[in-house]
Amino acid sequence: MLIESIFSLQGLVSLLTLALLEIVLGIDNIIFISLVTQDLEQQKQPLARRLGLILALVFRVLMLLGITWLIGLTAPVFSIGEHPVSGRDLILFLGGAFLLGKASTEIFHKTEGHQKKENAKAKNVAGAIVQIGLLDIVFSFDSVLTAIGMTKEIGVMIAAVVISMIVMLAFAEPISAYISAHISLQILALSFLILIGTVLIAESAHVEIPKPYVYCSVGFALIVQLLSIRAAERKRK
Repeated sequence: MLIESIFSLQGLVSLLTLALLEIVLGIDNIIFISLVTQDLEQQKQPLARRLGLILALVFRVLMLLGITWLIGLTAPVFSIGEHPVSGRDLILFLGGAFLLGKASTEIFHKTEGHQKKENAKAKNVAGAIVQIGLLDIVFSFDSVLTAIGMTKEIGVMIAAVVISMIVMLAFAEPISAYISAHISLQILALSFLILIGTVLIAESAHVEIPKPYVYCSVGFALIVQLLSIRAAERKRK
């Protein structure tokens, strides 16, 4: 029954569409993982990135298997005035605040020239994985809620998440290397995280910011920056 649901025409269309959406929603995850693992020793960075993405996969599959629990998180826990606050709202707010603080601190260090101490740079893999794991929980909400909205078949949802993670594992290394080689891209990536953090905080307050607007803005800024880098490289040659 599970195999039939995936390999039917409707199942395949849902699978391909959902996998593509999961890849798009996972881009912010790759950016965050790339920036967190920059502080590790060079030889430990690939391992931390792989573990981070595998952790993201585990969280998303567990959330999909616990859909009833996930939906329960949308129930109000308490109220601030007339505004109900759910467990999901709290997680989104804390995740958004963490992203704002982390990205702002990193931008300050990079633009003001304050180099981190060498022992701080030798942050262990476990510390980086804890940070990645905490943010993976937040990033997984968008991913899982998108999956639930696209199809009712749990097999299709899990297959799409697995496919998207395989694609991200394949491209995480070159993306991280390219971001590390260009400080302007690092600043832009950190700016993306500030934008995403703001969106998360807005969502926690039930203020919906259309995702297409966010991703179009991010995509446009990225294309302009990549063209600028390409033009600068050609000029140097």
